[in-house]
Amino acid sequence: MLLYVIRFIFLITIAAFLFVGINSYQEGQNPPPKAQELYENGIDYEEKGNFQKASELYRQAHQAIQAEKGPKIEGQGVLNIFIVGLCAAIIVITIDWLTPKKSINALAGIFFGLLVGVLISWAMSPVLEMMNTLYFHQIPYALQMGKWIMGICICYLVISMVIQTKDDVRFVIPYVEFSRQTKGLRPLVLDTSVIIDGRILDICDTKLFDSTLIVPRFILNELQLISDSPDKMKRNRGRRGLDMLNKLQSNSLVDVEIDDTPPPGVEANAPVDQKLVAFAKNCDGRMVTNDYNLNKVAQLRGVDVLNINDLANAMKTITLPGEMMDLKIIRAGDEANQGIGFMDDGTMVVVEGARDKIGEGVQISITSSLQTSAGRMVFGKFEKTLKPARGATKNTQKNYQPKQKPEAPAQG
Repeated sequence: MLLYVIRFIFLITIAAFLFVGINSYQEGQNPPPKAQELYENGIDYEEKGNFQKASELYRQAHQAIQAEKGPKIEGQGVLNIFIVGLCAAIIVITIDWLTPKKSINALAGIFFGLLVGVLISWAMSPVLEMMNTLYFHQIPYALQMGKWIMGICICYLVISMVIQTKDDVRFVIPYVEFSRQTKGLRPLVLDTSVIIDGRILDICDTKLFDSTLIVPRFILNELQLISDSPDKMKRNRGRRGLDMLNKLQSNSLVDVEIDDTPPPGVEANAPVDQKLVAFAKNCDGRMVTNDYNLNKVAQLRGVDVLNINDLANAMKTITLPGEMMDLKIIRAGDEANQGIGFMDDGTMVVVEGARDKIGEGVQISITSSLQTSAGRMVFGKFEKTLKPARGATKNTQKNYQPKQKPEAPAQG
């Protein structure tokens, strides 16, 4: 609504300036009839040689112009100026209305190209004058028109070159680079995987993030594409991601922005991961993802990455070698004589000598742990059984000896 008000004020302001300017021009160009008559009489006396009388009439004509203002004379030229000015204002507003998605990179490139084009045109003007003096011999009006045409052509060529090669301008002019600059904290650019994961919402509730969360438009399009997939599992994941994004936008503890800026130097049909890395690098943001491969690619491109898995692993309970732990064996391991269990936080524990303890509670001693971006694994050694499984076989009960009841005395 505010933008429409600004456009209306702009249109009214242009019309008012045109009206006032034309009115002032007419009043200055159309002297009163009395002053016009005195001025013509003065010309007659000057032609007759009576310069004293002519000077007196000129002075009276000047006083008459200062004393009163004559009526305005409507002219086709003045009307044309008003119509052209008003149409120019309408065209500007129309262009602004038809281009709602503007890029600061493009605007900066146009401004820089226009500035360089004007400087080159100014430097080429003496050259054009010298060539006109030596070869063309054109009248001053034609020479001035030639300067204007040359300036327009040079500005167009420079702007076109800057827009097409703005990513390489820094190699020609040091410290000049058309990249998006952000004030304050660096923003966090969300990946599809981290939105679908949903843990980012719980982290935001802890007030851990002060930066703005940015979701590029192509990430939102990918979520919509996944939610429309014929595969039920993919469709559920996509809908979960859209729900999580809606909850993030409704969260008052964090700011979420949908950015329509296309990543520079990347084609429209390029893979989403490539677009995401280029976008995060352009906006000087930190990428938030759970994708291990994307994490490595972004680090190679010089983009800072925040991996939710790394954050979750950093918050898990620390296990030291030799520490005792109670665990329930869930399934058999890949290697012989290995059993697999899980800690309360979901960490997988590989237990040596517990393959036949499936479903039982055991006590183990920690031998080592392995920490990676994909997760954490803990390795342990079976010590003793805590509780046998219900309905366990003889093989699973060989380490568990229940108390034997005394045998009843034999009858007769």
